Amino acid sequence: MNGIYEKRIASLRSALIDKDAAFLIVNEVNIGYFTGFFHSEGALLVTEASAFLLVDFRYHEAALKKSHACEVVCFSRMGEELIGLMQREGLSSLFFEPSAMTYSRASALSKKLGEEKIALAPSDKLDRAVEALRIIKDESELQKIAKAQQIAERAYLEVLNDLKPGVTERFISARLEYLMKLYGAEDISFSLITITGKKTSLPHGVPGDDEVREGDFFTFDFGAMYEGYHSDTTRTVAIGSASDEMREIYDIVLRAQLAALEKIKAGESCSVIDKTARDIITEAGFGKYFGHSTGHGVGLDIHEMPYVSSRSESVLRAGMVITDEPGIYLPDKFGVRIEDMMAVTEDGCRNFVSLPKELIII
Repeated sequence: MNGIYEKRIASLRSALIDKDAAFLIVNEVNIGYFTGFFHSEGALLVTEASAFLLVDFRYHEAALKKSHACEVVCFSRMGEELIGLMQREGLSSLFFEPSAMTYSRASALSKKLGEEKIALAPSDKLDRAVEALRIIKDESELQKIAKAQQIAERAYLEVLNDLKPGVTERFISARLEYLMKLYGAEDISFSLITITGKKTSLPHGVPGDDEVREGDFFTFDFGAMYEGYHSDTTRTVAIGSASDEMREIYDIVLRAQLAALEKIKAGESCSVIDKTARDIITEAGFGKYFGHSTGHGVGLDIHEMPYVSSRSESVLRAGMVITDEPGIYLPDKFGVRIEDMMAVTEDGCRNFVSLPKELIII
C-alpha cells in the first residue's frame, strides 16, 4: 500500500523545477490522495527529497497510524512549522494550489513567510499536475469505486420495497441514506435526489414532503462513499403504471444512454460522446429539454475531470472514470434520467453499475 502513495508523491515531485522550491498541498482531498489520510485541517509539504504531513493535535495519532509515504509533523502554529521545515531543507520558494487557498489565507501566510525570506506563490502548474495524476485511476482506486457502487446498489434495491403510494420523498431519502451507511458507506456522495411526480422535471430536485402517487415517475440519483471514493447512479422508475408518453420519453433517454455507452473507449473525445446522446434526443424533438452535459468524472470528488460535454476538449484515456447520464425534463410534467458510471478501457469500458435499465414499474 505504501508504494502507491510513494509513487504518487514521486510523480508530483517531478513537476518541481527549482531545487530550492517546494509544493504546499492544502486541499484536503488532494492530501488524502497523496498520503491516504483524509482530515479537515493541515497541509502536505512536498520537497525534492521529502514529504511532510502537517496536522494539529486532534489528528496526530490517527495520522501516524493511517498516513503513508510522509513524515507526520504535529503543529501548534502551521506557519511557524512551515518556516522551520523550509529552513531545515534549505528552501526559499513555496508554491500552493490556487484553486484551494483563499486570498486572505494566502496573504497572511505570504506575509509570515516573507519575514523569513521565503517566497509564497500560486502555481497553476501544481493544480494541473495534481489533476493529471488524479484523472487516471489505478486499480486500488477502481476497487474502492466499485465497492462504493456495490454498497449503493444494495441499499437502492432494498429501498425499492418501501416505495409505494403515500410515502414521502424525504422518507425515501432518509431510508436510502440509512441503508447505505448500514451496509458500509462512510457517507453519501452528495445530497440524495429522491423526487416524484412533477418534481422529476427538476434535474437537481430536493426531496421534501411530497408523497408518492400512482402513475408518477420517481427519480433516484444516489451514491455512496467508500474510503474517500464516490459512486454515482440514477434510475427512474414508475409507480403502479406508466402512460404512453412516459414510456416514449423513457425509451428515448434509454436509447441515448446506450448509444453513448457504446462510444466510450480510450481515444474517443468527450464531445463526441456527448453529441451521440444529444443527437438522439434532439432528433426525437426534445433537444431543448436536455440542458446539462452527458457526464462527468468521478473519484475522490463527485464531480471532477473529465467533463463529457459539447464544449469539452478532453480525450478519454484508460483509467478515467466517467458517468453517462442523458435526460429529458418536461416542465411541470415529469423528467427521466438514466445514469451509469464506468471506467474507460482501451477498447471500451467497465461499467460499475449492474442495475437493470429497462423501465421498472413498482
